[in-house]
Amino acid sequence: MTFDRSLKIAPSILSADFANFGKEIEAIEAQGCDWVHVDVMDGHFVPNLTFGPPLCAAIRKHINTVMDVHLMISPVDPYIEAFAEAGADVLTAHLEAGPHIHRTLQAIRGAGCKAGLALNPGTGVEDIDYLLDMVDLVCVMTVNPGFGGQKFIHSQIEKVRKLRAMIGDRPIHIEIDGGVTPETAPLVVEAGADVLVAGSAVFKGGSVENPAPYGDNMRAIREAVKG
Repeated sequence: MTFDRSLKIAPSILSADFANFGKEIEAIEAQGCDWVHVDVMDGHFVPNLTFGPPLCAAIRKHINTVMDVHLMISPVDPYIEAFAEAGADVLTAHLEAGPHIHRTLQAIRGAGCKAGLALNPGTGVEDIDYLLDMVDLVCVMTVNPGFGGQKFIHSQIEKVRKLRAMIGDRPIHIEIDGGVTPETAPLVVEAGADVLVAGSAVFKGGSVENPAPYGDNMRAIREAVKG
């Protein structure tokens, strides 16, 4: 992964057809996605259960872009090696998921992955000042983590703006996760975001048999950002 601040769309496979993950991933990549976002939830840190390392390993061979794995789990540290071995390019852990996030970020980088740090809507940016030199990506949750299809929380736009100022010229991506649509995407990109996770906004109206709407939906987001 080489760093650049160009806009990247990362469809969340949480909104894909679970029985057709391989073909769904191939379809979104063919339709122009930049990254593939995998939401890992444990039913403990967040109120939902999704995927583990075996699923990540199974879909890795279908991903030609970036495998962006978002760990909404607690504890995180015991699972870092397994997800790294499963092929994650980016591993993102939540600031709120454990007491020693610095150690977690060290472990992620030590496992050979880019280190991501996620912030829940109720968490401020003040706590990450001393972590910025440890991260490659900061994920701002614009919904409460746990489910797809939630409404965008507008108070997070100012958080993105503050974060962008804190990052300065460091090579750190700002990722937005939750409620991304052609209406909300321009707001967060203007504030400083460059990676947009979108689930239902990408997958709505399409299927493996009819993937063209995936491309239409992603183009709609890109066009809205261009304004």
